[in-house]
Amino acid sequence: QVQLVESGGGLVQAGGSLRLSCAASGQIFSIPDMGWYRQAPGKQRDLVARIFRYGMTNYADSVKGRFTISRDNAKNTVYLQMNSLKPEDTGVYYCKATIGGIDYWGKGTLVTVSS
Repeated sequence: QVQLVESGGGLVQAGGSLRLSCAASGQIFSIPDMGWYRQAPGKQRDLVARIFRYGMTNYADSVKGRFTISRDNAKNTVYLQMNSLKPEDTGVYYCKATIGGIDYWGKGTLVTVSS
């Protein structure tokens, strides 16, 4: 089993910044592809950013230039630096790791951006 624990969410004013972290633990036998997803109230869960095992990244168009995903493989941790936050960035942010073809999800961390 693999466990993912997110942290770093909170309340921030528009234009502010937050840094999310997601630490993976358990039976991690290979470097996982990891990503951040966001679920706004009443909406589906959508991809925000992901980083593949060898460092390639991609982002949702809505966050390009504002968010940066990075990872520390030695710590099995992925980060999401969020700058210039907007009210529409509000939602629960979930971390996902794909290991051996299996997706594992964290429980999420809430980000609220006030206008």
